[in-house]
Amino acid sequence: MAPRPANPYHLDMNPNLTPLERAFALARSGEYLGPGEIRAQLKAEGYSTVQLEGKSLMKQLRDLCAAARAPSEA
Repeated sequence: MAPRPANPYHLDMNPNLTPLERAFALARSGEYLGPGEIRAQLKAEGYSTVQLEGKSLMKQLRDLCAAARAPSEA
């Protein structure tokens, strides 16, 4: 999958953010369906994805993606 176009959540690698912090920010953006898409974006931005492992982390990212994409209850 090709990297997404630039927006406030898609910046070049920020040396002040760890790959995990960036992954969570991407998940909260509402533009990703899950960890696979987040991993691809991280790689495109120059981040290492070595730490993106484990069932618990993958579930957290999936849940954040789903919550961010869900219609808001106003």
